[in-house]
This record gives sequence, C-alpha cells and structure tokens, in this order.
Amino acid sequence: MSRIATFDEFWLHYLREHSRPATRALHYAGTTLVIACLMAGVVTGRWQLFLLMPISGYLFAWIAHFLIERNRPATFQYPLWSLAADFVMYGCWLSGRMGRELARAGVRPVGR
Repeated sequence: MSRIATFDEFWLHYLREHSRPATRALHYAGTTLVIACLMAGVVTGRWQLFLLMPISGYLFAWIAHFLIERNRPATFQYPLWSLAADFVMYGCWLSGRMGRELARAGVRPVGR
C-alpha cells in the first residue's frame, strides 16, 4: 500500500480497519478511560493519572485489533493521525454520525 497523503484518506482507511462493532466498542471504552484519567488528573492534581492515559487507551485498542479485528493497529505506521482518528471516531459515535461515516468508507453493517 502506498503512503497515505491526507487525513481524509487516512480516516477512510482507519474506519475500514475498525469494521467490527466490538473493535469500535473497545476503542470507545479506552477513549472514555483516557478522558476520565485526564479529568481526574486535572481535578485531583495526581500526575500518576496522566500516566494511565496511554496505557488505558492503547490496551483496549490493541486487544481489539489483535483479538477481534486481527489486523495491525494503524498507530504503528501513522501514530498522530491514528490518535486524532480515534477521537474523531469517538465524536462520531457520540453524535450519532458513525453509521454515515462507516458507509462512506464502504464498511457494511454486520449481518449484511
């Protein structure tokens, strides 16, 4: 595969690499924990909570990729775009736009 040149191109690739609902659910759980650790760290002043942010985010994501999706996480080749896409995916999920974005990427709903 040639090098991806734009974030939109990467985003569509990212969605295809997160085609299974369980994969996305584990990403949402990890991202929620990242946000919770950030907020708790800011409120309490406990810097150790900031150390848990990458651990909680990547643990859930990598479990999803290795055990459910059975592919290589995009983080290894595109670390910054992958991080950004995770938060975009989280926002699409929260706002109800995930289905539309998956369709745009050519990801078919499960069972069809």
